[in-house]
Amino acid sequence: MNPASLLNAALDDLLARVRPLLAVIQDGRRGAGAGILVGDGLALTNNHVVARGRSVRITLEDDGTYEARIAARDPEVDLALLHFPGGSGLPAAVFASGRPRPGEMVFAFGHPWGQRNVLTGGVLSAVASARTRRGKIPVLRTDARLAPGNSGGPLLNAAGEVIGLNAMIFGGDQGIAIPSSLILEFLEKARQDIPSRSIPEGVL
Repeated sequence: MNPASLLNAALDDLLARVRPLLAVIQDGRRGAGAGILVGDGLALTNNHVVARGRSVRITLEDDGTYEARIAARDPEVDLALLHFPGGSGLPAAVFASGRPRPGEMVFAFGHPWGQRNVLTGGVLSAVASARTRRGKIPVLRTDARLAPGNSGGPLLNAAGEVIGLNAMIFGGDQGIAIPSSLILEFLEKARQDIPSRSIPEGVL
């Protein structure tokens, strides 16, 4: 098999593994964002995707639609965790354990301009920082093309592991993602703060 065929086969495998993890998130507005499944009945997205917090709905790959509630949110880091009934037995995203490296190949997955399950690719341009009221936080910059509808979707490494959550476009041609290190901190805190009846034990 030639190199091009090997690459295509690898991308097909990545798509097949990640597509069931991707959700459409709507909060009553005309547009929609993306989200990723992180456990039994839980989905992660950007806080700004569900900023209104009204009638949040999650649509999965099989077009099943569920009413969801916001279980936890962190506006400062722009993360929100949604809980929806009926999510039992669904797959969960795998987060990368190592530090992302500038120059590595990355893929953004989301619903740009309402087109579902679109994959774009590029490289990780830099591990940078952003200033918040809590101080500086790390962010990932990539040249993988983003558009409205990519917010809340995963930024993946070549192994299909989540290294970040796509959050915004910077300078017109650079995507900004929240790194997995901040995401895992947020999820761990959510597990401590949310009553156990809301999140099944072992999910996070």
